[in-house]
Amino acid sequence: MIDLSHDPKKITWKQIEAILDGYGFEIIRDKEKLLVEQIRQAVIDLVHNSTYNAMVRNSDYLVERFGMSYPYISTLFSKHENITLEKFTILHKIEKVKELIEYGELTLSEIAYIMGYSSVQYLSTQFKSVTGVSVTEYKITPANSRSGLDRLGSGE
Repeated sequence: MIDLSHDPKKITWKQIEAILDGYGFEIIRDKEKLLVEQIRQAVIDLVHNSTYNAMVRNSDYLVERFGMSYPYISTLFSKHENITLEKFTILHKIEKVKELIEYGELTLSEIAYIMGYSSVQYLSTQFKSVTGVSVTEYKITPANSRSGLDRLGSGE
């Protein structure tokens, strides 16, 4: 996400939009949509790009980051996306679990703890529910079911 300013005497918003569209970018002017995009990015950052802290609940992290109540954040997210915030977060957690399984450096118990699951059984149940295969089956043929982070929860 970037903030952009321009000199309207040199280039119009329509021209900027056309250029950005050509590269697959979208200008977000609606404040709610902007906040939803920030929420999406916060979940991705929390799950994939940081040292995941199992002691911090996802909802607490988002409440602190945005200074808004979780019911508001969740309702706003669902209003603009075709998925609930909880399901979006679960999809990303499971994708991270897949990655950790593929690395082969951690036990399933360690992965469950790192990712904030209360037990290996809970992780395994959620993994099968989301992926349609058990963790054991996934370990046998992992590469064929990974998803790009930008496509998770987007309905593609």
